[in-house]
Amino acid sequence: MDETRSMIAVVDDEPQFCRALARLLKAHGFDVMTFSDGDDFFAACGSRLPACLLLDLHMPGPDGFEILERGAARRLPVLVLTGHDQPGNPERVRALGALDYLLKPVSATRLIDAIHAAIDCSPDSITGTGRDDHRAGPAGHGDDPLPASKTAS
Repeated sequence: MDETRSMIAVVDDEPQFCRALARLLKAHGFDVMTFSDGDDFFAACGSRLPACLLLDLHMPGPDGFEILERGAARRLPVLVLTGHDQPGNPERVRALGALDYLLKPVSATRLIDAIHAAIDCSPDSITGTGRDDHRAGPAGHGDDPLPASKTAS
C-alpha cells in the first residue's frame, strides 16, 4: 500500500460495530466512512470511491446481497462481514464479486490483513475461506476480536 491514506467504507446497520470498526481502521492509518444502509453508501460514493468496502449482509433497505448485485464489487474491492453464516452465503457473495467472507466477531489482525490484500489486489494474500482463521479463539491471534453485532447481522 502506498503512503497515502486509503479510504475504507463500512456499510453496517449496527452503530456500535461501526464505531468499533472505525476506531480500529483509523488506528491502522485508514480514513473511514460509515453508512447504516446501502442507499446512503451509493449516494455518498458517486464521485469518490473508497479503496475497499466492508459490507454487512443483513440490514434494512438494500442488504449486502443487493449491494453486490448492483455491481459494487465491479467498482471496488468488497469484503463481506457477517454474523449470520448460512450455507451457500460464502459462495454466493464470491459469485457476486466479493473477495472475502468474514464472520463476526473477526480478529483485528485477520481483518486488517484482508483489507491490505484487497487494496493490493493480491489474490494470493486473500485466503478466500474466511473460516479457519477469522475468529480469535482461546489461542486467538493475539488481539481482541471486533464485537459481534447485537442482531448478528
